[in-house]
Amino acid sequence: MQSYTIGQAARLLGVSPDTARRWADAGRMATHRDDSGRRLIDGRDLAAFSVELAKAGGGEEDATYTSVRNAFPGIVTAIKLGDVAAQVEIQAGPHRLVSLLTREAVEELGLEVGMEATARVKSTNVHIDRV
Repeated sequence: MQSYTIGQAARLLGVSPDTARRWADAGRMATHRDDSGRRLIDGRDLAAFSVELAKAGGGEEDATYTSVRNAFPGIVTAIKLGDVAAQVEIQAGPHRLVSLLTREAVEELGLEVGMEATARVKSTNVHIDRV
């Protein structure tokens, strides 16, 4: 079975290594030591803990892990809700971004006009125009 170091577990859980160490010290995460003295978490134990943590809503609020490199922090300027779909506008500096998503996603995120949000853009196609 695969085991994870405290740092690896922290990255998978979306928390800092210090938080993972505190959880291990408090007995929230079961750990054992390898031959070199490193603390390890068994994969099954880590999986169970991650499910428990997600149900409890735990984790560091400020930690964001994403593969999307184009992030546009801004402010929500408009929300148009339909029965199923929604349109959200974010003003990020000089950029106005419009996202189409489900109404359910807008409600789960608790989006409202005037709140901070980050639009993340990822595409498999990039177009370059010559001036």
